[in-house]
Amino acid sequence: MLLFFGVVLVAIGLVLILVGRTNLPIGRLPGDILYRGKHTTFYFPLATSILLSVVISVILYLIGRIRH
Repeated sequence: MLLFFGVVLVAIGLVLILVGRTNLPIGRLPGDILYRGKHTTFYFPLATSILLSVVISVILYLIGRIRH
């Protein structure tokens, strides 16, 4: 089971790398918090997290409806 989850995490990472190379604004949406100080950078993708949560919730809801 751990091996399966490891493979899933690697696959998700590869998908995110490929999406990052496109011109989609994932991770650069309005509402994402970016603070650049003199020696620090703080980034919190708030809007991106909410959007991905909604998309994943809808996908899982549809899968649940199809299974029953």
